[in-house]
Amino acid sequence: MNVLIAEDDFISQRLLQTNLEQMGYAVTVANDGEEAWRIQEAQPHRIVVSDWLMPNMDGLELCQRVRSQPNTDYTYFIMLTANVGQEDNYYKAMDAGVDDFLSKPLDRTQLQIRLHVAERILKSTSRIQSLENVLTICAYTKRINFPDEGWQTIEEFMERHLGIRLSHGIDPDHYQKVIKPELDKLKEQADLPKSP
Repeated sequence: MNVLIAEDDFISQRLLQTNLEQMGYAVTVANDGEEAWRIQEAQPHRIVVSDWLMPNMDGLELCQRVRSQPNTDYTYFIMLTANVGQEDNYYKAMDAGVDDFLSKPLDRTQLQIRLHVAERILKSTSRIQSLENVLTICAYTKRINFPDEGWQTIEEFMERHLGIRLSHGIDPDHYQKVIKPELDKLKEQADLPKSP
């Protein structure tokens, strides 16, 4: 997964970049919020780690712009700041759409924890979005054509995407109205003498 860093302090930027790369992430670096916005607008990243106070555009404005992007997958936004303890700043950031906070100086363990949470939420968000897509169901076989997976039975779809295992039964109303009369008719036909 690619992470976008927006950080104007060179040492903090390098420390964050090095830690992310050691954890296996691809990293794109921006020196301020304005540059980060241009990068994000051109190629949306699923995770953004941004300093709060930066020249040209601060982290709050960057987050608001990220949130205003139409037709993109959800971006998990982590604010890197020394000001997280101040309650007013916390509310401002949450109102702007910030998902999580990391305090300075950077703690590698805390960064790793935040990224695990980000990945879990992004995976769930992607799953929900994919389930919101229109599904094609064959009128004859009742199989579902799910994007990137192809045709599958309803049972397979429900188990794979919703974790629900289905069992089969007969709707009692349908049994009484349709199946039972057909069975009775077959029984009557079986009792009739066979024609020569």
